Amino acid sequence: MSARATDKVDTDLSDGSSGAGVEDPQKVDYSASPGLATRLRELGASLAFSSYQSGLLYLVGAKPEGGINIHQMGFSRPMGLHRHGDHGLSLAADAQILHLQNVLEPNERMNTLFDAAFVPRQSEFTGQLDLHDLGIDTEGRSLFVNTRYNCLARPDPRHSFREVWRPPFISALVDEDRCHLNGLAMEGGRPRYVTAVSRSDTIDGWRDRRADGGIIIDVETNDIVCEGLSMPHSPRLHEGRLWVLNSGCGELGTVEFEGDGKGRFEPQVFCPGFTRGLALHGRFAFVGLSKPRYKRFEGLALDDRLAEADSSPWCGFQIIDLERKACVDWLRIDGAVAELYDLELLPGHLCPMAIAPGTAEARTLITLPRET
Repeated sequence: MSARATDKVDTDLSDGSSGAGVEDPQKVDYSASPGLATRLRELGASLAFSSYQSGLLYLVGAKPEGGINIHQMGFSRPMGLHRHGDHGLSLAADAQILHLQNVLEPNERMNTLFDAAFVPRQSEFTGQLDLHDLGIDTEGRSLFVNTRYNCLARPDPRHSFREVWRPPFISALVDEDRCHLNGLAMEGGRPRYVTAVSRSDTIDGWRDRRADGGIIIDVETNDIVCEGLSMPHSPRLHEGRLWVLNSGCGELGTVEFEGDGKGRFEPQVFCPGFTRGLALHGRFAFVGLSKPRYKRFEGLALDDRLAEADSSPWCGFQIIDLERKACVDWLRIDGAVAELYDLELLPGHLCPMAIAPGTAEARTLITLPRET
């Protein structure tokens, strides 16, 4: 499939989305595979992904008349995303967790185009903790990866956070990003697995272990169930299997568990980029890709894999058919934006939009419960 045979892509840079962090937001080019819009319509879903580099949340949907629409909304350093319930989408945004809700009913449209409008309804202020992945527990409470303090935590009514769990090798709750805890897999409203770049217990120790120090930890047992990974991210449970991105190698794979509860990483697909951000739906995996252009991403096995394939790294996402182990559709970003963080599927919505706090839309849009 040629990267030049593309579907029609329309972009919508909404009020309030300043594009902070990008040198020139106009120097961005989007291209998509010819079948992306059709595939999203067949799946009855759209896609959200975040970029702390551009300061934007992107919502990718299929337009009713054909083609792809990319709605962009500015947030402060957007990172982890978590879809929950019928209407909720939560976002880690610098010093707070924002909880957005879709305010449209199935038969309603905004601006004649959008069938979902995610509007901020609650916020939890944590301070700058380098928030990474998010989850919502069985009681509806936020749970987040507190990377600066090497732990899982919840917002606290009085303080910045309350520690929930930390890896057994982290000896103290201190502001020292020691192991670069980053990814979170939830199971039944409980945290089950986390990823870390290393098991280091010294300040910034993970940077020297990027190539093969990566681990996956079972939160319930405190056991390291998989090791030897390169900067793993985005663990996800899907149809009874644990999937993870071995980011420093550009791999999507599974953890194959042995009888003793330990597992080995089994690569399934190579993707041309630093893999980060994963959503799974049926037989398809949606994988986020970034270009390894900064020092922390360079000097990894990914560089050699790309050279062997005579390929350049991508920014964007690919849809992987897990049965065929091949990319079947994609969206690519070229230009000023080179790094994404998280990715989330939005089932039930074909063309969504979002509104950020502080914008004119957030101030003036008033919605009421349907029974009212």
